[in-house]
Amino acid sequence: MTSDILCERRDGIATVTFNRTERRNAITYDGWQLLSRIAEEVASDDDVRVVVFTGSGYLAFSAGADIADFDRYRYDAESAKGYAAAFDGALDAVESIPKPTISLIRGYCIGGGCELSMATDMRIAASGSRYAIPVAKLNILIGYKEMRRLVRLVGPGHASYILMSGRQIDAEEAVRIGLVDRVLPEDEIAEYVYGLAREMVPLAPLSQRRHKEIMQIALENPGLLELTPEQEDLPFANFDSEDFIEGRRAFLERRPPRFQGR
Repeated sequence: MTSDILCERRDGIATVTFNRTERRNAITYDGWQLLSRIAEEVASDDDVRVVVFTGSGYLAFSAGADIADFDRYRYDAESAKGYAAAFDGALDAVESIPKPTISLIRGYCIGGGCELSMATDMRIAASGSRYAIPVAKLNILIGYKEMRRLVRLVGPGHASYILMSGRQIDAEEAVRIGLVDRVLPEDEIAEYVYGLAREMVPLAPLSQRRHKEIMQIALENPGLLELTPEQEDLPFANFDSEDFIEGRRAFLERRPPRFQGR
């Protein structure tokens, strides 16, 4: 693993850190591919219960795609399709992690970095953080999946403002429109995020994973029309698990449950 993206696992929490402070943690073409592999690894690691994404230092979560790559990987429509496969693959891999994911955001959260944060379940921001998707300044477009994530979070009106103005917005505006979930002072954010993560580590993995599945189904099919039999049965699946028996027994015995994810 290169040092551009770090992954540390401790006490059930994986921390993925974008580690290019000299470039405001911008992510290269190779970095998107690496991020896909890291996301797949933490997804399959049964010892990991929560994943935190953050940027090294205090200046940026991520400035997004490294524009220095454009001459080599993103110089015309055909090359842009190959670049999009790596970029979309990384965001899809993050979104598909079957465990709670949190973006811990300090400083600049721009372009692809902002779009990456939208692929996580929660976004906790420092009070001085800044947000933008300034594609109109480069005459490029975001893809359908990124557009869907953006519109789901902030609605079409705010999405239009973000994309068509190219302006940066501050953390207070970001939380007001739903782009982030909570804003905290710089010196409190790490303690809050890791406190939240530690609270989630002992919770039922099957509930966490299947709630994410149910949410995606509800978002993609709001009318819940023509659900497959598996989708119909999903809200009841946990009742046949060992963890349901353990959770019920622990409740009756007034002790913390010991969930195994099965």
